[in-house]
Amino acid sequence: MTKIKISGVIIPNDYQDVYDWIGWDATSPKKVEQALADIEDDKVTVEINSGGGSVFAGSEIYTLLKSSEKHITADIVGVAASAASIIAMAGDVVRMSPTAQMMIHNATIAAEGDYRDMESATRLLKNANQTAVNAYRMKSGMSEEELFDLMDRETWFTPQQALKVKLIDEIMFEEELLISANIDSGLLPMEVVNKIKTKLINKEKPTNEQSDFLFAKLQLLKLKGDVKI
Repeated sequence: MTKIKISGVIIPNDYQDVYDWIGWDATSPKKVEQALADIEDDKVTVEINSGGGSVFAGSEIYTLLKSSEKHITADIVGVAASAASIIAMAGDVVRMSPTAQMMIHNATIAAEGDYRDMESATRLLKNANQTAVNAYRMKSGMSEEELFDLMDRETWFTPQQALKVKLIDEIMFEEELLISANIDSGLLPMEVVNKIKTKLINKEKPTNEQSDFLFAKLQLLKLKGDVKI
């Protein structure tokens, strides 16, 4: 599966050359668009580690990923904050590393001018908040009221918290841990051991037919997750 990295500041297209020249990590829509165009694989993993940036650039990247015909897995490997959390919502599957965090909050802007300019800035910010809520709501199914409240409080999510509210679908590596914990060790259930010990004490050695029956029953109980016999 091919990977696209979204890291550093989320920036407008015409900033990319400047950030590249300085050597600062940043991601613009044209960078993501080019990466998608270069990938022939129909499955793409987008690795996200960004504190956010331009809400409009973030919206464009979200739209590029969402409208792609490729299957997108969004992996939050460090932080997905602000505009980067919006980008993460574009994934067909969204996952978080056990050590990662997500943050959602209200949009901010530096504005100057008279009261009319401030009113215009307020409308712009409210509209930006609404568009962010649209992305979060489509992914999680939470109500707009719940999401606006979380954004008002600048909410940070652990992987477990993000999974609980359905902003993500999985916590990375958990399946591997579950598989490791469930490998058949060959040990009999303690209840079975105790019952066989009782039979041994009473010198009730099972016949071949009883042994075959017991073995078959144990296999069935393992499949069912039951230890009773």
